[in-house]
Amino acid sequence: MLRDAGAILIGKLAMVELVGGMGYDDADASFTGPGRTPWNPEFWSGGSSSGPGAATSAGLVAFAIGGETGGSILSPTNNCGLSGMRTTYGRVSRAGGVTLSWTLDKVGPMCRTADDCGLVLAAIAGYDPLDPATIHKPFIYTAPSVATKRYRIGIVKGSYENVQAEVRANFEQSWKVLSEFADLTHDVELPDYPYAPILSTVMGAEGAAAFQELIDTGQMREMANQQDRINGYVRMTIPAVDYIQAMRVRRPARLAMDKLLGHYDAVIGPTSNAVANSVHGTFAGRGEPGATKGAESSAPKTVALTGPGNVVGVPAISVPNGFGQHGLPTGIQFMGSAWSEKTLIDIAVQYQKRTNWHTRRPPMQEWMSSGTVGG
Repeated sequence: MLRDAGAILIGKLAMVELVGGMGYDDADASFTGPGRTPWNPEFWSGGSSSGPGAATSAGLVAFAIGGETGGSILSPTNNCGLSGMRTTYGRVSRAGGVTLSWTLDKVGPMCRTADDCGLVLAAIAGYDPLDPATIHKPFIYTAPSVATKRYRIGIVKGSYENVQAEVRANFEQSWKVLSEFADLTHDVELPDYPYAPILSTVMGAEGAAAFQELIDTGQMREMANQQDRINGYVRMTIPAVDYIQAMRVRRPARLAMDKLLGHYDAVIGPTSNAVANSVHGTFAGRGEPGATKGAESSAPKTVALTGPGNVVGVPAISVPNGFGQHGLPTGIQFMGSAWSEKTLIDIAVQYQKRTNWHTRRPPMQEWMSSGTVGG
């Protein structure tokens, strides 16, 4: 689809091994080495779409395509100061990509601006007979010049109160910008479901099935990350009843989330509760947003949007909203109801018309001298 739109394939970018599905616990979970954010090469670009995040941020490519199962687009988008979109499950074909979880995997654009996300998504969205999850639902994008209405935006309770100080300050500052064209509702509560256990159970069982040959042959023990070498065997022991129950709970969770999101054009929270991890040492329980370890467990009392959004299959866009510790970018996430990508992009475009975080570029000297933007 991108070729038909005139795009030129420049190359394929490095990523976290096995698309992060085996529960890696450090940035060095790839034979190409850790992906590094161009903003500070001592810190991680995010995963599992680590190469696309680093390369796009560094200006090596105009945009890239990422995949998300539990946070793999939004994590590098946040860490690299990009605008990136997780699409509705079934919006974009996954044919040709690495399968981790048939019922969770999604594909979306990673760009420098929200407007670019709209342009790229218009080229890649649509039905594909090679992916039975896709549907005949066109996505047409025209960049809005002005806000066409007063948007309704809900601020998710618990999403920002206990995050890193700079992340919270940047998020709260974003409210002032959003209030120029949107009506904000505070203390919006997400439906109460065990999103992290659902995500880890489904991703674990389906990931073990997807990589069963590697597990059965013992090749899993050749992975770069220690956790990746053993977790495939652990995931093979997930009981069928646990997987089935997790899948059953997803339906009422989806209906409850649909009801909530029907009241708003978007709900918002910080994309991540902290800036990027160091490339040295383990993540110490933080992990990527919504990953198997669960963003909820990574920061007690913090409500993450990424995990719930992936469980129910709704879209979200993250855009940069400032900087935090070590000169690293922070992001704000807009999540909406199924098939609401156009509205989410329009809101993000209006936000970026009033801010300049998306126009900032990482210090060229740092990422060129490091020689390790892609891993």
